[in-house]
Amino acid sequence: MTTHTIRVEPLGVDVPCREDQTVLDACLREGIWLPHACTHGTCGTCKAQILDGEVDLGDASPYALLESERDEGAALICVAQPRSDVVVEGEVDMDEGVGVHPVRDFRGRVDTLEEVARDVRRLVLVLDEPLSFNPGQYVLLNVPGGHQRPYSIASTPTDGNRIELHLKRSENGVATERWVFSTLSAGDEVTLSGPYGRFSFRPMRTQPILLLGSGTGLAPLKSMVKHIAENGGEHQVTLYHGVSTKADLYDCEFFEGLAASNDWFTYRPALSQEEWEGRSGRVPALLAEDYPRAGGHVAYICGSPAMVQDTMKALMKARLFPRDIYREDFFDSADRAAGANVVRSPLIRR
Repeated sequence: MTTHTIRVEPLGVDVPCREDQTVLDACLREGIWLPHACTHGTCGTCKAQILDGEVDLGDASPYALLESERDEGAALICVAQPRSDVVVEGEVDMDEGVGVHPVRDFRGRVDTLEEVARDVRRLVLVLDEPLSFNPGQYVLLNVPGGHQRPYSIASTPTDGNRIELHLKRSENGVATERWVFSTLSAGDEVTLSGPYGRFSFRPMRTQPILLLGSGTGLAPLKSMVKHIAENGGEHQVTLYHGVSTKADLYDCEFFEGLAASNDWFTYRPALSQEEWEGRSGRVPALLAEDYPRAGGHVAYICGSPAMVQDTMKALMKARLFPRDIYREDFFDSADRAAGANVVRSPLIRR
């Protein structure tokens, strides 16, 4: 396989990259942490300028990479592959206190596979060697048939050999309905790569924290909560978890127990389509009720694009500045086909 050289400016660093490898993957494996989120050409976070050389733009969404941008030399480096030596202009901007962990390949086995809510399974993998990551990051799980799917890590870096993932069934999904929810079982071998993503806990920020998740968007937020607990609860944390019905709610006992024994943590689950003993409504609306003024906080949002978008609006209406908001969007094939408002303000952190 032909290998080309990727020069990353303004760093002036050269990285080897095979023709069947994406520019982003080559950089991440060398510890050069360029902006990225979805890793499959949908969100536009990794958009970069190709200053010299030729790339195959790959399966870049036309909504995330416009025709005019293509003509001007832009590429989504999470799907772009080199066809010559390339010079790319990268934005290298990591916050203080956030570790940089090069992407690596891992092999492991299924330790636990259990149904925790309607159409949601918890998958616990025991890896042959520890995975180093920041709470909030994700892995790419290798799926039969040559596919890869991203899943946020719900466990913490303390035990990098044991990785917890939360998977929601999608209709005819190659990873879920056709594998995890059908043939995968305890003891099976799996492979994955990681860590990926800039959505992660910022330990140097001391402001009170709002964690806002929907569905399996709970996974990276759980990692953050557990990490904070392991380090003595040095941050004030409020967790919102929104789902449709009570059958979709999970890990309640863990969070309720943590809240009962720690004054730094508050847990606020909510149902949007069912009345129950707790609160009802969507997370953005409940957030607006509780925090008419949210200034002085740091917010982390994770969920569907619509949920993330609405929650961002609620936070900014409550006077929380974009520099204090971090987000992770869970895109699926339907979002990709529809565009799903994938191109968003660069002021909002991922």
